[in-house]
Amino acid sequence: MTRFVFITGGVVSSLGKGLASAALGSLLQLRGLKVRLRKLDPYLNVDPGTMSPYQHGEVFVTEDGAETDLDLGHYERFTGVPSRATDSVSAGRIYWTVLTRERHGDYLGGTIQVIPHITNAIKEFILRDVDDADIVLCEIGGTVGDIEGLPFLEAIRQLANELPRGRCAFLHMTLVPWIASAGELKTKPTQHSVRELRGIGIQPDILMCRSDREISVDARRKIALQCSVHPDCVIQALDCKSIYEVPIHYHEEGLDGQLLAALDLPGTPEPDLSRWQEIVDRLERPDGEVKVAIVGKYTELMDAYKSLNEALVHGGIANRMKVVVDWIDAEHFSQRDLSGRLQGVNAILVPGGFGERGSEGKIAAVTYAREQGLPFLGICFGMQLACIEAARRLAGINGASSTEFGPCPDPVVGLMTEWEFGGETVTRSEKSAKGGTMRLGAYPCDLAEGSLVRGIYGQAGISERHRHRFEVNINYKERLEEAGLRFSGMSPDGRLPEIVELPGHPWFVGVQFHPELKSKPFDPHPLFKDFIRAAREQSILV
Repeated sequence: MTRFVFITGGVVSSLGKGLASAALGSLLQLRGLKVRLRKLDPYLNVDPGTMSPYQHGEVFVTEDGAETDLDLGHYERFTGVPSRATDSVSAGRIYWTVLTRERHGDYLGGTIQVIPHITNAIKEFILRDVDDADIVLCEIGGTVGDIEGLPFLEAIRQLANELPRGRCAFLHMTLVPWIASAGELKTKPTQHSVRELRGIGIQPDILMCRSDREISVDARRKIALQCSVHPDCVIQALDCKSIYEVPIHYHEEGLDGQLLAALDLPGTPEPDLSRWQEIVDRLERPDGEVKVAIVGKYTELMDAYKSLNEALVHGGIANRMKVVVDWIDAEHFSQRDLSGRLQGVNAILVPGGFGERGSEGKIAAVTYAREQGLPFLGICFGMQLACIEAARRLAGINGASSTEFGPCPDPVVGLMTEWEFGGETVTRSEKSAKGGTMRLGAYPCDLAEGSLVRGIYGQAGISERHRHRFEVNINYKERLEEAGLRFSGMSPDGRLPEIVELPGHPWFVGVQFHPELKSKPFDPHPLFKDFIRAAREQSILV
């Protein structure tokens, strides 16, 4: 019998509901329960695929090719449960679904309303595809009081009344701020947030109170009294040095135990937290430090590269090394200031991205890594630029560029107009809509025998997640290989270059896919694990 936990937030956004959901999911797993985690976002975009990273952070791609909220990355990293397209929905998609049905005549001429049509569609989403889960954790994006989020709150209120008693629990996260001028923590924001939630018809079972310092027993009792929850269900959610301490901290506060009591699931075994304790120990007591320069175009907002940053941390955990990231804005980065700006770095990474802005700075970084013998990892757009750099500098193809930037004499990178996926042919053109028209999700790749990546993965075939429109032009493969670049990973049909490397270089790899999406603290991605190992060796040589 599947149970549901609804996680809401109040007072302000960015309190960490996604991280809290992920950590709670991990604790429930360690108690022997099967979990699923879902995100319900109130914005009207159909998905985050066309949203600016500066507004929404990174787009997390699932195995089955859905473009989703970055919180699904937290869910996967903490639980290891692969997210699916059915684990993320926006208000835009809900309205689109309902309006499409209306146009199709499914409502038999009835008047379409938020209640019941929109709320019914939300409930359908929540209840879909959950047969394999004991507990489904559903995070509601935004904060209580947001007008676009009201249909979601109404839907979960209805669902709690429709399901048998004990099948649903409500967890509300609020802020308990420290007011410096008063010299005390204030509980009133939490009280008002819960009052707003109760006005909608939802009584929280557990309150998670975010604070940068200890909340006194008296303050927690006051919150419990004013918000009609048991004092033991007022959980401190304090700042931690690392996000990977959060499951340990929440268990110490009794979060998982209180939730299981609310769901009438007593008697589950105590969780074995040794895995998380080992991860925290490696983070707090590293054997050394490496510095990695990330040359990108969204460096002002770290959430734009959330999975990438965490994958580097995971590589550090595997090597017991602290990874210090030097974020470099590629738009303000040119060949002439390379030596000074990159002095002291042990490795260079060029991440994915879209558009011409900053591309020459990224190419300059590729050249520097290649010539200086620094470990280099190019991801998606970074791999494409590594091929353009090799074409220009090694193969003498001076007009090498990408058609993404406009017409060019030598399109080393170009738009892929047709490919196979799921046994069907997918087509696309320059006039295709932007949303959802990329090569998305997991695709297979064959690794060349004797290649660096074959040794790193330890197997002949892999499957990795993609998110891109443009591909390295297979027609330039022979000329690039003659110049020294090796195409060490290809699609099974040999049409799509997936990985390039540079034989003779200490560590130079470009990949068309996004390996960071599958990395986890307890299971670091092989490429990041070996990339940091190479960076560590380079730091020893300096």
